Amino acid sequence: MSHKLWSIEHTDTFGGEPNYCWVNRSEVEIPEKYSSAWIVRTLKKELGWTGLPCITSDWGTYIIIRPTDRCEIVLATLTD
Repeated sequence: MSHKLWSIEHTDTFGGEPNYCWVNRSEVEIPEKYSSAWIVRTLKKELGWTGLPCITSDWGTYIIIRPTDRCEIVLATLTD
């Protein structure tokens, strides 16, 4: 099974925009056959955000995850 590598940036926000006062970077391999909803669930699980309400924007090779109750953001970019 072929996998795709996603580059993850988890950072704080200021005024709703990424602030980068602090940032955690990582990479996650996800099988390419899965839907974007599955990818978002996997990323949230990696962050310990399972069950945390978030607003998600999916641009195909770029996914943004914003928790509704935190000043944080996750930017996921397909690197393959």
